[in-house]
Amino acid sequence: TQIAKAVVGQNDVVDQVIASLVAGGHVLLEGVPGTGKTLLVMALARTFGGDFARIQFTPDLMPSDVSGHAVYDPRDQSFRIRRGPIFAHLVLADEINRAPAKTQSALLEAMQERQVTIEGESHTLPSPFMVLATQNPIEHEGTYPLPEAKLARFLIKILIDYPTENEEVALLRRTTVDRIGDDLDVTGVDQFLSAENILALRSVSASVRLDDAVALYATKIVRATRDWPGISQGAGPRGAIGLVRFARALALADAREFVTPDDIQRAALPVLRHRIAPSPESEIEGLDADKILAGILQQVPAPRS
Repeated sequence: TQIAKAVVGQNDVVDQVIASLVAGGHVLLEGVPGTGKTLLVMALARTFGGDFARIQFTPDLMPSDVSGHAVYDPRDQSFRIRRGPIFAHLVLADEINRAPAKTQSALLEAMQERQVTIEGESHTLPSPFMVLATQNPIEHEGTYPLPEAKLARFLIKILIDYPTENEEVALLRRTTVDRIGDDLDVTGVDQFLSAENILALRSVSASVRLDDAVALYATKIVRATRDWPGISQGAGPRGAIGLVRFARALALADAREFVTPDDIQRAALPVLRHRIAPSPESEIEGLDADKILAGILQQVPAPRS
């Protein structure tokens, strides 16, 4: 409700981002420019008083531009650490695929270990910590493909589409009536949580009950991607782990203390679409990851007892 004061529409996207925050995962956002990705992250940070940082990834971005570096202080003839923008609760990595692999590896340590190393010394990142990375699905010139190790660190991948006609009209009115320029306005979003509340929600989410039959169902879906026709590379063990983590957060969002097969199905596309690689034959036939996963969900029987 608070985010809706700044972001018009995109309800499914907002729900998935919130669920990922509760699940303790990172998010890869894919969509054309102007669909409200930066505004969403800023509004989310404001709801719990979190620090927000935006990093514009470019081909000349250095690892130290992300994590920070040591600066020599001539007054006392010593080095002091100048922390980079990664030291925030929510970090927006804009157009992440425009940075070279060396810079992406600096972000990888932060995403996996929740810490960064500067001049051989480890520094713990704030908690909660979450990376929301964006990439443009259209412009590929001057970009670097994200390595599989990096993709696996994202809990979910969200595809952001254009708003509906009514949403676009509402967006037009909100951004042009008594407004000058393109400033992102989140002043109407109120803080009603704290960072400690988010950590408590994560603890509750981790304790949502998972029946053995539902766990087996999630495992079968992931294992099916490894020998499914039309998939050249299936999801690894992190796929099943992510499926359960995200499904638990979805169950909690529905005020349930147990995971259902429907939660697993709702989680399957965002959790697995970036963990599988359609074969060239599938791409020629117009089958993308979502269509292939939808076929798997139809074939793998769900437990109903």
